[in-house]
Amino acid sequence: MKKRVLVAMSGGVDSSVAAWLLREQGYDCAGVTMKLYDNETAGRKGHPCCALEDVEDARAVARRLGIPHYVFNFQEEFRQCVLEKFARSYLSGATPNPCIDCNRYLKFGTLLHRAQVLGFDYIATGHYVRRVQDSSSGRWTLRKAVDADRDQSYVLASMTQEQLSRTLFPLGGLTKPEVRRMAEAQGFRNARKHDSQDICFVPDGDFGAFLERYTQKPLPPGDIVDRSGAVLGRHRGAARYTLGQRKGLGVASGKPLYVCGKSMADNTVTLGPEDFLYTTALLAGDWVWGAIPSLTGPLRVQAKVRYRQADQWATAAPAEDGQVLLTFDRPQRAVTPGQAVVLYREGTVLGGGTILRVLRTAAP
Repeated sequence: MKKRVLVAMSGGVDSSVAAWLLREQGYDCAGVTMKLYDNETAGRKGHPCCALEDVEDARAVARRLGIPHYVFNFQEEFRQCVLEKFARSYLSGATPNPCIDCNRYLKFGTLLHRAQVLGFDYIATGHYVRRVQDSSSGRWTLRKAVDADRDQSYVLASMTQEQLSRTLFPLGGLTKPEVRRMAEAQGFRNARKHDSQDICFVPDGDFGAFLERYTQKPLPPGDIVDRSGAVLGRHRGAARYTLGQRKGLGVASGKPLYVCGKSMADNTVTLGPEDFLYTTALLAGDWVWGAIPSLTGPLRVQAKVRYRQADQWATAAPAEDGQVLLTFDRPQRAVTPGQAVVLYREGTVLGGGTILRVLRTAAP
């Protein structure tokens, strides 16, 4: 009997080719597009996902493949698990990664549960990552994609063993140009469709406007200060600013200044020279372990603290309450609380956590 797979089809080329590949491999496939929010949430600007055009693109591909297509309304789950956390984190001074939360709670949480209820054996996505079961430990592992420029292991590092055991990633061994050629050969209408770049519900990149629209409260202005506390100017809401930001500060200076700190309690944004953006250690929590069941002692690792960053050598050591102290061989720029940190060994994900705070600055 054929294994049944529910393919998450966003309307883009990657998930469309994923569905075609799985059908070719003999799986009994169905497609699903998740409705996560409405255009009011996204401010009706740019090209947000969940638009009617995306649903129609996914449906057209499913029809061409001869497989069923469904639309699931997960707007309430998305609001609770992603939007609420996003707003709460930004307003507390952190910088969250909503794409990671969407994967963690919606695709591989809510969607996987719905698929199991409906009798599917697996779900599948168009992510560029490889899933491999370790022959010695039996653990499911995430490994970087063959296409290094497209690898998405960083945003999937929070997947549990149960989730990995029931998820397929057919694109992990392919490059993006190969995927587009496959789509064109199959006559898919979205073969040349653009890739999503920004956060889907903030397509114009204006986080401040989204927060004001979502909370229905204006962001309070406050002082921009230097590291001694001297006032340099006024900001338009501390939540609008991110560590390492240089543009749009509205402060005249004879030398480059960067956002090197924020105090939500004092409603201040602190500027300083670039030296103060570098750190040698961080503390992270909320870990999900992949290739290893836990961290029991100091371990040499390669780490990422942002999506497009090259792997950085570091030492990970267990700390209190399941947290991890990560000490880098070389100082890292603009390490940001709220973002994910992912640990690797030879391209395999060891685990992923959330940055809680920076411990040591590399500045003199």
